[in-house]
Amino acid sequence: MADGMARRGPTAASGAKDFIVLGLRAAASGIVVALALGFAALVLADNAQAAAIGDARTGMLLLASAAPGGYAPAPTLETEVEIQVSGIVARTRVTQSFHNPGTDPVEGIYVFPLPEKAAVDHLTLLVGSRVVEGEIREREEARRTYEQAKSEGRKAALVEQQRPNLFTDSVAHIGPNEVVRVTIEYQQTLAYEDGVYRLRFPLAITPRYVPARAPAEALPDDPKAREAAWTSDAAADGAEGALTQPPFVASDGSVLVNPVDIAVQIDAGVPLGPISSSYHDVRVQRSEADRALVYLAKDQEEADHDFELAWSLAPGAAPRAALFTETVGAADYALLMVVPPGPDAAAKVASERVPRETILVVDTSGSMQGSSLEQAKAALATALASLTERDRFNVVEFNSVTRPLWPDALPATAQNVATALDWIGKLRADGGTEMAPALTFALNGEAAPGCLRQVVFMTDGGVSNEEELLKLIADRLGSTRLFTVGIGSAPNSHFMTKAAQFGRGTFTYIGDVREVGEKMTRLFAKIESPVLQDVSIRWPDGTPVRTYPERVPDLYLGEPVVVSASAATLAGTIVVSGTSGNQPWSEALTPATAGKASGVGALWARARIASLMDELRRGGDKSALRAQVVQVALEHHLVSAYTSLVAVDVTPTATGPARTALVPASLPRGSSSGGAIPQTDTPATLQLLLGLGALAAAALVALIGRTATSSRIA
Repeated sequence: MADGMARRGPTAASGAKDFIVLGLRAAASGIVVALALGFAALVLADNAQAAAIGDARTGMLLLASAAPGGYAPAPTLETEVEIQVSGIVARTRVTQSFHNPGTDPVEGIYVFPLPEKAAVDHLTLLVGSRVVEGEIREREEARRTYEQAKSEGRKAALVEQQRPNLFTDSVAHIGPNEVVRVTIEYQQTLAYEDGVYRLRFPLAITPRYVPARAPAEALPDDPKAREAAWTSDAAADGAEGALTQPPFVASDGSVLVNPVDIAVQIDAGVPLGPISSSYHDVRVQRSEADRALVYLAKDQEEADHDFELAWSLAPGAAPRAALFTETVGAADYALLMVVPPGPDAAAKVASERVPRETILVVDTSGSMQGSSLEQAKAALATALASLTERDRFNVVEFNSVTRPLWPDALPATAQNVATALDWIGKLRADGGTEMAPALTFALNGEAAPGCLRQVVFMTDGGVSNEEELLKLIADRLGSTRLFTVGIGSAPNSHFMTKAAQFGRGTFTYIGDVREVGEKMTRLFAKIESPVLQDVSIRWPDGTPVRTYPERVPDLYLGEPVVVSASAATLAGTIVVSGTSGNQPWSEALTPATAGKASGVGALWARARIASLMDELRRGGDKSALRAQVVQVALEHHLVSAYTSLVAVDVTPTATGPARTALVPASLPRGSSSGGAIPQTDTPATLQLLLGLGALAAAALVALIGRTATSSRIA
């Protein structure tokens, strides 16, 4: 525990305490002022050891500490992940075991990341021999139920959504030396690109920067005025009950900080092609042509890098359109996927390429230090190589301030590209992540007639003000398209995906510098021109259908369009149509021949909740929208911003004072920041100043004392 704190580096706590020691030695005569200042620094430094729910980096258990509002992580024994894939739907069971090594009962908070589109619908808590199942209730009611059980000495658990991709599980009355097993279950749709399915399981979360408080919509367009408008006050974290950041370290290779074991069962329904893991060594066992079991080659791996599994279907097996259905209660649900046309259509699209105005925006904040910035630089170079002299471009970096290469976009001549490459080579990572001014600068106008205006935004997404930024994108987008590129081992994929959705673009994840060339080349080949425009779906006549997204996006090369639908009954022919170049395109599907997939209804419900929350961000009626979210979540047994899973044991158990335990969480692989990222106005600054004040006051008083003593002797 002590070693874990030390490995974080010069923390506010350790720095302030060192200054206190020096101050006390200098003030050996016992001056009251030095002691008072030193004590103030100690109190503030101790409070800085509390852990943050909203800024947790990986799954961990946070134990309530003696400090007001403070939490500290307890040791993690192991994590088991079981994923069952059926067609394009994945059902995941995450079980983490925790051990209370103390002699007194504790209450803990388990913080865990999940995919941004995960539909969480099940909780099981095993404490000793007791098994407790979770029930879905409104958030306030669930919290009251949990607190009541806790006050009565009963074991209980509460699962709440802090962010769409970050959840917490409060666990009451973990007894001395007890092992607690928390199981969370959820489902999601798979990503599909260039004929390859991708399954991503998050294992780490990039530290989040808390930006200045000024609202983005109030920022002026002038860069100098905009910078002046941003205050130095730290904004409150959006997560409920937000705390400060927990300590964490990277594994030394001998002891895993948060060990994990992962197994994936694939049932594709059609013959499988190659299967590969992007970042971990795995073993593959094929039982049948369309089935395979994939698991980690090692018994356990470090939870410092997201897990990604990719597989393709055998040649000719991938359909141009697919439909999956499920009946739940009195309603039918459908998941419709439109796959881009084949190589002939891709060549046709490339021949019809139109001029572009491309704005390349890169994050150079402190959290991008190390391999993340190198990946971003390589990505920028690849992007510039895709431009022709018919195109225009600009490059923008941002950290605490926004700095464009030029005031406006210039033609992509060889000289201008060379100037940009030289400028990019000198970029360095430092400062905060003030993302709003950069987005405001990039989303500043309409494209010229006959020209596509595209913004490519490269970042790890490590910010806490996602909602404010999404509103900014929606307000300023115009005819521009925003494409996000996630950089690093654990980017904030929720924000990056939603930003691309609001920007009517796509999200690309780059987790390794070796992927930059391939993925950026694919991205620019894809966005040069849409394969299918004005996509629409005609449902059976007379059938009221609610779909998400409500506005079907354009279809780009290598990336499908996925639509969730709900109706009282789905029967008849469904026609998908659009325009490919100047030619019409359509395809017909029937529910009778569609594939069956469990969880399609929950995925529709998750999409509807996300749409309602988007409407709330755009200024909709909060009371009415909240009621709709609650209704959908309760009907489908889902955790949301307004509903939680609560589990209460009926048998009271012995209680006692809570004890704390501080252990480091996993540092995302490739990060060199040690977990200490710059903030707008960190408490550490105040603590160090108080510590310095203690030293200075003590030294001054001691000097006066020595001078007076010398005078008396003389």
